[in-house]
Amino acid sequence: MNIPENAATLPIHELPDDLFAPLPESEKDSEFVAMESKTYFADAWSRFRKNKLAITSLVFIALMILAAIFIPMLSPYTYDGQDLMARNQGSSLAHPFGTDKFGRDILVRVMYGARISLSVGFAAALLNLIIGVVYGGICGYIGGRVDLILMRIVDILYSVPTLLYVILIMLVFGSNIFSVLLAISVSSWVGMARQVRAQVLSLKEQEFAQAAFVIGASRAHILFKHLVINCMGPIIVNTTLMVPSAIFTEAFLAFVGIGISIPMASWGTMANDARAQLMLYPMQMVWPVLAICLTMLSLHFIGDGLSEALDPRKR
Repeated sequence: MNIPENAATLPIHELPDDLFAPLPESEKDSEFVAMESKTYFADAWSRFRKNKLAITSLVFIALMILAAIFIPMLSPYTYDGQDLMARNQGSSLAHPFGTDKFGRDILVRVMYGARISLSVGFAAALLNLIIGVVYGGICGYIGGRVDLILMRIVDILYSVPTLLYVILIMLVFGSNIFSVLLAISVSSWVGMARQVRAQVLSLKEQEFAQAAFVIGASRAHILFKHLVINCMGPIIVNTTLMVPSAIFTEAFLAFVGIGISIPMASWGTMANDARAQLMLYPMQMVWPVLAICLTMLSLHFIGDGLSEALDPRKR
């Protein structure tokens, strides 16, 4: 097609007829988009799948959850069923992980302990997520005197040792799952609140937040639909890393004797029970400790994978 040099100044009726002809099929590929358009989370998932260590860890956690659900249901043994004729046995077909000093099946107890430890870990992370996001978001968005007062409360909570909260809560509510969950959640949301506050402080001055305010959006709408949603990457990573921290805290409390009380089986109580016979029957200590280590390691790998997948600077 020959286009006149002065085509920009010519009237429409003087332009060549073929100037407005359909584009040939052979030339249409010049506008072809080579990369498929993806949403933020679809792109993050595609990059997360390339992290083999994170995917392996995710599969391990999924298998651990399934085993914790079904093995105690399908096993002929219970977590507290005693058989004094089968005490301190090694691994066998009847007891793959052996038995403890009361003849209780260690495999069932480990899987039952996974129910408690994982439930406490995920529940504590969920509570910390909700409290930390709401508290930190309000502090960062409102600012001023409200931010000053609320953050001073955070500083006070942060200055008190967590173990003191735990002891006081255990004295009031006793040694049970609720008291352990409450003790873990009392102060662990502080880090999430500080992180969300810092993110909101930097985002609320951006153009998109100002535009939402100009068109009349409410403060709650701007905070949760525009600001919080734009810092979901760090929030998700922080929440993922809260789970192993809560599991370790629960195991530590049970190990020192101020957590979940026996005969309920958690990984911490099992390690505490096996401590007295560590030199004679070390495998009784190995199984719960190995479960704690592998679970925490897997959750940390998942957190690292999410951090790389959700952070656009690490692409």
